[in-house]
Amino acid sequence: MTVSGHCNAKFAELKEEFQRNFEERGESGASVCLSLNGETLVDLWGGVADPETKQTWEEDTLSIVFSCTKAATAICAHILIDRGQLDPDALVTEYWPEFGKHGKDKTTVAMMLNHESALPALKDPVKPGGFLDWDYMITRMEDEVPFWDPGTRNGYHMVNFGWTVGELVRRVSGKSLGQFFRDEVAGPTGADFWIGIPDGFDRTIAPILPYAPQEGDEPSDFTMALFTDPSSIQHLSFMNNGGWNFNDPEAHKAEIGGAGGISNARGQVAMYTPLAVNDGSLVSKERVVAMSQVTTATRMDATLLIPTRFGPGFMKSMDNRALLPAKNRQSAIIGEKAFGHVGAGGSIGFADPECGLAFSYTMTQMGNGLLLNERCQSLIDAAYRAIGYSTNAPGAWVR
Repeated sequence: MTVSGHCNAKFAELKEEFQRNFEERGESGASVCLSLNGETLVDLWGGVADPETKQTWEEDTLSIVFSCTKAATAICAHILIDRGQLDPDALVTEYWPEFGKHGKDKTTVAMMLNHESALPALKDPVKPGGFLDWDYMITRMEDEVPFWDPGTRNGYHMVNFGWTVGELVRRVSGKSLGQFFRDEVAGPTGADFWIGIPDGFDRTIAPILPYAPQEGDEPSDFTMALFTDPSSIQHLSFMNNGGWNFNDPEAHKAEIGGAGGISNARGQVAMYTPLAVNDGSLVSKERVVAMSQVTTATRMDATLLIPTRFGPGFMKSMDNRALLPAKNRQSAIIGEKAFGHVGAGGSIGFADPECGLAFSYTMTQMGNGLLLNERCQSLIDAAYRAIGYSTNAPGAWVR
């Protein structure tokens, strides 16, 4: 499989691992990109964009990046926080009065960013096509009874994060989430990243290939609950989606801020580079420091059923390599100061202000598990080794 693009000699190991992904690890089509101190030193792509048509993955091929979109949504919120228009300590009802029903009136903006607002799923069936209807989903957020008292625990808000945080962005800015992102993030950074593609968009969007269970796979606690308990958060957060087909062109047009973003590795790196170098161009330097902090951590995420660590809207390094039972060992190991987000199937984008690194990997063939698999983690590990980091044994990459 031919890998195209450019790679600085310093990152030769990363390029070798990317090649191995195609030769040994079942990669179909993918891209990887990184910048260091503002300079793009790796920009690689390869494979096929569509196995049925044999169309190759080109330089500008895009794909759905699933929950990597949450970070894009969170960046929008942080821009408004930085401008003093959105207060993380304020009650959500100050901006969105209708949200305060059924005991949700004590929910703060920070709780929404931290996956603590107790709406990880919806209990009643979502109408057909509901995920494509912003107003419908906002009404559902308003009318939902929380799964726990907001702020007392956290549970990953699978897709709902895009509507809870995204509606705050809309209420405060007066623009839809997708428009605000285009105007304030993608436009200024040149990021090839879309939360809802516009009419007339004619770029190649590579279809996502779902993971096919392999012999020897042992289902995690999350997977067991997903398939055996229709009333569980796990089942409802994943399956109660109104028939959402992420490869449907109509779904690509919808502003699904929790899982529907369209981008590639280069696009995500463009978005993260100003945060990695912390130049004050996207948000203030002080805001980047706040974005990199751990704001919630738990031994048992109510949705994912594993230990998780989050910043305000972002995933932090999560090391579950020693977790028992072994079937629940889901990890995403980055730098301790790094923040970003994984996407279903194993993609990621993040910024590490400690070393000026912006990194992203996207792909079409989904892998097993909730966080990263060997394809992406091997690339991250090679990147950190190349810039002088020595080990990730403490749970994050350190020098």
